[in-house]
Amino acid sequence: MNESNHTNNTDNSSSHVDDATHFGYETVSGSEKVNRVMGVFSSVASQYDIMNDLMSAGMHRLWKRRMIATAAIGAGSRVLDVAAGSGDISIGLAKKMGPTGRVVLTDLNGPMLAEGARRVIDAGLLPGRADCIQSDGTRLAFADNSFDCVTIAFGIRNFLDIEAGLAEFYRILKPGGQFMCLEFSRPTLPGLDVVYDAYSFNMIPLIGEKVTGDRDSYQYLVESIRRFPDQQRFSKWIERAGFDLIKHDNLSGGIVALHRGYKI
Repeated sequence: MNESNHTNNTDNSSSHVDDATHFGYETVSGSEKVNRVMGVFSSVASQYDIMNDLMSAGMHRLWKRRMIATAAIGAGSRVLDVAAGSGDISIGLAKKMGPTGRVVLTDLNGPMLAEGARRVIDAGLLPGRADCIQSDGTRLAFADNSFDCVTIAFGIRNFLDIEAGLAEFYRILKPGGQFMCLEFSRPTLPGLDVVYDAYSFNMIPLIGEKVTGDRDSYQYLVESIRRFPDQQRFSKWIERAGFDLIKHDNLSGGIVALHRGYKI
């Protein structure tokens, strides 16, 4: 695997690094948020997919399958999977493209990217079909107009500057390229928000404590979901970044939304 040393750390160089921001429901500096988010994912990396299965009753696999099926890619496509984590999206995209396609996994968190690299190797994907590069999603180390598709699943809400990340995704996409974002959102079915909140705040941190011994990380994850903009507001952020033909599909009653846009 081609895993480079991380040199473009937005969290130390961003103009927002000293600004007040949010870590879940806490108000912290930008640099503290970055350090704490890094700690969260370093802590849970080895059990990330197990926890996803437990927290979502396996539904995250169906959501990701929908994302992969919707990706406008084919033979010879070049795809960037941002915040690639354990690599499940990347592996699915690589298989969809076949032997002439290439997916690049990038993640700021080293332990998470290492887990993704391990999974990619286990899936039999050789360098050239799937490569790992450690990088900050808001300062991507790729040239303009480099990729046919950019994907991110359950990662953008952890960015220090979400709109800077969206601008980067637009920059590195080729004209006609597709941006896809799978992220937790706002339930749209009547009464589902009450049930979902009760489950999230009471059960998810408890599951995290029992399985990983880390309740605080999963408390943050629940709170970060609540702070993320709803479907309509996030669609406007995507539009401000320059994308066209923006739409979203609500999955599981709006618990999750699949957003997409195109660089025209």
